[in-house]
Amino acid sequence: MSDKVKTRYTSEELVEFEELITQKLEKAKQEFNYIKTIITRSADSGTDGTVGNVKVLEDGADTMEKENMNQLAARQQKFIKNLENALVRIKNGTYGICSETGKLIPKERLRAVPHTTQSIEAKLAQDN
Repeated sequence: MSDKVKTRYTSEELVEFEELITQKLEKAKQEFNYIKTIITRSADSGTDGTVGNVKVLEDGADTMEKENMNQLAARQQKFIKNLENALVRIKNGTYGICSETGKLIPKERLRAVPHTTQSIEAKLAQDN
């Protein structure tokens, strides 16, 4: 038996992660398109003819909802980009290697957060 520390995932292991990431990416893109549809639909809706304070309150709520949807869309875009970057790391052989410590990120963490570039230890050290 060898005491050699594993520094990379095997091709077979990377296939599992690639499938997981691809599934998440497809779902994320569908959700992003849905969010874009909602934003577009709300931008296309016209005035409803209400008067006075009621209209002002509705305009404020509409503006707030649009801002929330735009933030959601931006987060979703970032998530998609992170997943796409993870697929690139799989192709170039750096997937699953912590960007801070250089050690292999545990499979459990990669299954939970497949686009991560940091081990739990590195992430916790960064947050402190």
